[in-house]
Amino acid sequence: MRRLRRHWQLAGSRCINAHSGTLLFEYSRALEGPRYNGLVVELMDEKTVQDFWQDHSCGDALVGGLRDRFGGDYEKFFSDYDKFRYDMESHIPACLDGLGVSGKRVLEIGLGQGADSESLIRRGARWSGVDLTGESVERVRTRLTLRELPFDDLKQGSVLDLPFEDNSFDMVFSHGVLLVVPDIGQAQKEIHRVLRPGGELVIMMYARWSLNYLVAIGLVRRAALLAAFPLAKAGLLKADPDGGMLAAHLDNANKMGLGRYLRLKEFIHYNTDGPGNPYSSVWDRKRIEREFPSFRVTRTYKRFMHAPPLPVHGLPGGNLMGWHLWAHLSPVGKAAPSAGSAAAQTATSTDSATAGLQAS
Repeated sequence: MRRLRRHWQLAGSRCINAHSGTLLFEYSRALEGPRYNGLVVELMDEKTVQDFWQDHSCGDALVGGLRDRFGGDYEKFFSDYDKFRYDMESHIPACLDGLGVSGKRVLEIGLGQGADSESLIRRGARWSGVDLTGESVERVRTRLTLRELPFDDLKQGSVLDLPFEDNSFDMVFSHGVLLVVPDIGQAQKEIHRVLRPGGELVIMMYARWSLNYLVAIGLVRRAALLAAFPLAKAGLLKADPDGGMLAAHLDNANKMGLGRYLRLKEFIHYNTDGPGNPYSSVWDRKRIEREFPSFRVTRTYKRFMHAPPLPVHGLPGGNLMGWHLWAHLSPVGKAAPSAGSAAAQTATSTDSATAGLQAS
């Protein structure tokens, strides 16, 4: 029993840990909409997503919480968070280096605590950001202000209706966010709209052909739950959304039915960002090509060997079986500008920026 509890504690996520995962579960139960034995089956609406993440900022609990552990000390929180993030996902800086963002107008969709936002700006991007929650927007604004980093724009808004003009950006970047957007069709249309001709979309999605999905989630975690379920029925383990990660999964299985819950298409939702997360998805190149029809996939690669509870974190093989699938896409129907028009566009952008500085 102790090993089973430890198993679920190790199966953490990018946004929550074993303790805060139960908060997501309570939240998903509170949603209005169709239910199956007490569990929400339909995807959450965007307003409810916004309300929850406003109160539970993505990544906050991973280092103990800005207000709980750090007492509102933003500088200390950001420093500790960044160290945690880039120690855990050490491949990210090199991936960002490879984007060639210097001098480009870059829109980041989904900001979290702003670690990648700062990294993009320090690499020379003319950065703008958008997030669904005011909490994330204000945290990132505080980060950039404290560290005296320049940026073009920072807004609260939805990827389903981006608050930017057509043809505004040379690049759109989104790391681990679009995979939790149910209406990906509308999202990719909006991204296409705001990209300039010759622009690029760069995304990170969870990889279907990964050790984490195929073995850790698909086999090990389901087997652990299957073994734990009769023990819970016998009263030897607790099935309770407040009782930790394993207990929350047991409670899910009780309400949905063990057989239904263990179906991989259902189980994946509750095994990327905690047992309360109502929606998640895994991707491969073919799915990206199918669900981003406004784009052409130009490049994909995998990173991040990570498959808890398997002791493989940081080992070689991430390029083959890694959990993070990066994809580069170019917009269809937007031809790259000619050399002359590109130079004129650059001059106009520079003049506009200079005029803005003079006006200020």
